[in-house]
Amino acid sequence: MPKRLFSTKPVGELHEADTSNELHRTLDARALVLLGIGAIIGTGIFVLTGTAAANHAGPALIVSFLIAGLGCALAGLCYAEFASMIPVSGSAYSYSYATLGELVAWFIGWNLILEYLFAAATVAVGWSGYVVSLVEQLGFHLPDALTNAPLTKGEGHFEIVRTGALVNLPAVLVVAAITALCYVGIHQSARFNAIVVAIKVTVIVLFIGFGMWVIDGANWQPFIPENTGTFGKFGWSGVVQAAGIIFFAYIGFDAVSTAAQEAKNPQRDMPIGILASLAVCTVLYVAVSAVLTGMVHYSELNTAAPVALALDRHPELSWLAGWIKLGAIAGMTSVMLVMMLGQPRIFYAMSRDGLLPPVFRRVHPTHKTPYVGTLITGTLAALIAGLFPVTILGELVSIGTLLAFTTVCIGVLVLRYTRPDIPRHFKVPAPWFVCITGALVCTGMMVSLPPDTWVRLAGWTVLGFLIYFFYGFRHSELRKTGR
Repeated sequence: MPKRLFSTKPVGELHEADTSNELHRTLDARALVLLGIGAIIGTGIFVLTGTAAANHAGPALIVSFLIAGLGCALAGLCYAEFASMIPVSGSAYSYSYATLGELVAWFIGWNLILEYLFAAATVAVGWSGYVVSLVEQLGFHLPDALTNAPLTKGEGHFEIVRTGALVNLPAVLVVAAITALCYVGIHQSARFNAIVVAIKVTVIVLFIGFGMWVIDGANWQPFIPENTGTFGKFGWSGVVQAAGIIFFAYIGFDAVSTAAQEAKNPQRDMPIGILASLAVCTVLYVAVSAVLTGMVHYSELNTAAPVALALDRHPELSWLAGWIKLGAIAGMTSVMLVMMLGQPRIFYAMSRDGLLPPVFRRVHPTHKTPYVGTLITGTLAALIAGLFPVTILGELVSIGTLLAFTTVCIGVLVLRYTRPDIPRHFKVPAPWFVCITGALVCTGMMVSLPPDTWVRLAGWTVLGFLIYFFYGFRHSELRKTGR
């Protein structure tokens, strides 16, 4: 039984899945870089920067971004090697299946569902906050009952309380619109993403360029606020916990790997898409966090629209506020787009292997998209976005992502020794250092996350294993062939 649970899928079969591809190859290196930037820059820079600074790190949020960026850089190198070696959809799920076995692959795939599905919902909540702010700036007020989550995090670690609101309606509507775009096709989605990325990067550069002139150095004092006596509430523990929370801001680069079967030349272009998008976004994140905490004292940033708040505090930059909000809306739209492109392709890969029902593998005859998975993803994301706040969702996404990254780092090292014969168009330099350090940094950020996040992860994991043992184990294509 244990041997059957940890059976690995031959890499040759993964390449066969690539050659018999049902999806439409239309993405080049430039499109993949823009896809990565589109996924990375969004809620992390426009929303989580404020809550992480106000509740955990203070001005040392800059250090938190560097820690998170280090973990991502190491994991990104490992993803790049895997993507060049196994160019199929499924991301870390497919990589784990080839190296660590079916049970681990299911575990990672199930947590990737947590990552992409909840990421789309999290970003939708942030998108709603900026839309409401922009609409109010134009002189219209939307009812609070229809623009806020009906549930929120209470004082205790495990407490969830009602807010009195009915539903976050803007969040639900934007998820529905993005679902429709993903249903139509990858080419249309990539073209839309390129336009949106150009808008949001321009707006971010404007914020950095003009905001640096109104920085008050006093707002950076103390750089690392004294710990309150609770782990994660400022001090170095707060810096590390903020790194774990804002790690959510970086998850876009691994979403690039889910589009491998829609890339024209995945062995060459996937590493470029992953590493280039990660490098660009790390520079922008550090710059924005420095300017933001310099413009406004960190204690005031606990809001769903911290960048907009910072501009509101400086009347001389009021002309920029509307553009920033527009850029934030555009930025988060592209993040949702990439997350909701990635999730159905995870479903597709797992269904192809028999671990999920065959309905998830259905590809639209005209649009060449996994349309059933897209509709299911959109429905669930809209429901989650309408009910829950950004704090709970962001932490859940971070822990699921960190778990996947840790596994990928370990998997690269395992495959170097178990399958050294596989062609690698990109190789991780100094693999013992990069892979082990990447796994340790990601694990350290996981450990720093709040206890309730671990409890929710445990509940999600139990549900996943129940589905695997009652369905996936019996229907596995690998097991049907007797291997």
